[in-house]
Amino acid sequence: MTGQNMPDRGSHAPSVAWSQRMIRNLLYGRNVDRAAKARVRVGLVIIVFGLIYAVIAARLVMFAAFPDDRGGHRTASQDAIATARPDIVDRNGQVLATDVKAPSLFGEPRRIIDRDEAVELLTATLPDLETAEVRQRLGTRKGFVWLKREITPSQQKEIHNLGIPGIGFLRENKRVYPSGREVAHLIGLVNIDNQGIAGMEKWLDSNGLADLHRAGFATDRLQKPVELSVDLRVEHALRDELVKAKEHYHAKAASGLVSNVRTGEIVAMVSLPDFDPNNPKEAHDPDRINRLTTGVYEMGSTFKAFTLAMALDSGKYDLNSMWDARAPLHYGRFTIHDDHRLGRFINMKEVFTYSSNIGAARIALAQGVEAHKAFLRKLGQMDRLRTELPESAAPILPRKWGELNTVTIAYGHGIAVAPLQAVMGIDALVNGGWLIPPTFLKRSEADAMKLAKRVIKKETSDKMRFLLRLNAEVGTARKADVKGYYVGGKTGTAEKVINGRYAKKRVLNAFTAILPADNPQYQLLVMLDEPQPLKETHGFITSGWNAVPTGGKVIARIAPLLGVQPRFDLPPSERLILAASRTTQ
Repeated sequence: MTGQNMPDRGSHAPSVAWSQRMIRNLLYGRNVDRAAKARVRVGLVIIVFGLIYAVIAARLVMFAAFPDDRGGHRTASQDAIATARPDIVDRNGQVLATDVKAPSLFGEPRRIIDRDEAVELLTATLPDLETAEVRQRLGTRKGFVWLKREITPSQQKEIHNLGIPGIGFLRENKRVYPSGREVAHLIGLVNIDNQGIAGMEKWLDSNGLADLHRAGFATDRLQKPVELSVDLRVEHALRDELVKAKEHYHAKAASGLVSNVRTGEIVAMVSLPDFDPNNPKEAHDPDRINRLTTGVYEMGSTFKAFTLAMALDSGKYDLNSMWDARAPLHYGRFTIHDDHRLGRFINMKEVFTYSSNIGAARIALAQGVEAHKAFLRKLGQMDRLRTELPESAAPILPRKWGELNTVTIAYGHGIAVAPLQAVMGIDALVNGGWLIPPTFLKRSEADAMKLAKRVIKKETSDKMRFLLRLNAEVGTARKADVKGYYVGGKTGTAEKVINGRYAKKRVLNAFTAILPADNPQYQLLVMLDEPQPLKETHGFITSGWNAVPTGGKVIARIAPLLGVQPRFDLPPSERLILAASRTTQ
């Protein structure tokens, strides 16, 4: 009975044994001993653990490259806002602007454990952080927030040692300017995101750099440096002399530039007061504008060079043509007079060297209003001047240009232009008659001539060079006649308009010089805004007493740097320039 109730083990054993045998055969094969089975089991364990560690390693690599979704977004953001910019160098390779790496502090609010503690520790370490702002930023549910951009390495170390969860650092590109204020208005500056907002920095962004950033092709430092036309040595000398002159004459402002008359290159440009691009807050001061491109001014008697060139180029007049300066010129209710009353007829040379307002006015009237306007437009004085610098201003012209406007504009009142604009026109008067657009980038003479446009005859240019040199020999530019450099020049004193009226005691002085006058290579412009009378100037505030001697000091310093060779015992302009001009015609 009992035996009959016993389970039939034999009937199930074959099926169990069959499944086990199948697994054993798959794993070990048939007729395998116990030692072989052990080795296989160990191998399986090794393989399993190897796969596990491979998965962990792969995840670690992924976390390093893309910590999480927020981190991926942050990396993309970092590339967009802190991509590298090319170095900017002067014409000799001196670095004017470059990138360095700087740590920036960020927070991940979702990972902050104790917000109050984090705020307290951070603000204690960085006192310039606003407590309320940090608390507000760390109180959001965002995955990433900036707390402070561009901190110092010591600040980074101190914060790192605090060990606050959810607080980290990103290394960003920070723009630095080794030359500081030297080329501030020319180079411009960038914002906190390394994007150009002024000067050549802004020009870079508007000429392809911003597009490269957006496309992700400007994330390394392998970009070619941008070579400017400026010479840092000349820039330093010009700025140094302008700083001294501004202080010495108690001027409100001072500015100056040096241009290559053959290429249009701007070799130096200074506008005081200036700013340090490493401290961008200074740039927001409205008194620190670039007066040479953004400001427009009545240029005073420097405009007489245009007036005389117009008459000479017409072919109707020559250097010996006579003009009536016996008495002031009455026009309507206005009276035009000269600072140096001559009381006689004067020739064209005397109009220039005595800087006669009456003579210039009569010359312009003889040409006529329309001819006057056409000539100034041809010389680039009637339209906004465009260069690489984004900062520019349109000239201020008379609404209705009549004969009275022509009278005053003949001697530099009644029209306001950017000083760089006037320099471009003077360059054309002395370089053989070619109007060449100014540039802040390196340019060869061959490339310049491709852009040049003839605006006056060569013989007119020769006569203008003669007049400029003559003025340094016997006229108002004598104090800038630096021996050996055969300087030519023209002064300008413009009374400023205050409350709608010209103020005699508040003037803007200008002095433009060329060197050497017999074969000009460079032009220098010096401007002083509201210089004050001094004992040494005998109470005078006109250009010949302040801007001209300042120009002389600048020339003495920059001429050797520019490679202008001194030559002594040269004949006067009548023989060296005019005689040479007659023999080549």
